[in-house]
Amino acid sequence: MQLTAPATRRTGTRDTDGMAVASFILGLLGLLVLNLFLGPVAIALAAVALWRGTTRPGRAYLGLALGVADLVVLLAFMQVDHTVSWSF
Repeated sequence: MQLTAPATRRTGTRDTDGMAVASFILGLLGLLVLNLFLGPVAIALAAVALWRGTTRPGRAYLGLALGVADLVVLLAFMQVDHTVSWSF
């Protein structure tokens, strides 16, 4: 009976790449809906992905910028409408 070594996986890099892509997608989606929730989530995911050393820093920086843009758009519409939400 032959014993084999357990397969090693590089989940750390793949997880941080997934966080970078998720922050980009959530930041982009947050410009349209739920920007109060999706903006901070995109910012947090991008920050963690950059801190852990993602191989996709461009996506993480885009997610970070879009998360900040979500909050800026929300603040702009709050100033115009005097509400916490906005719609098309």
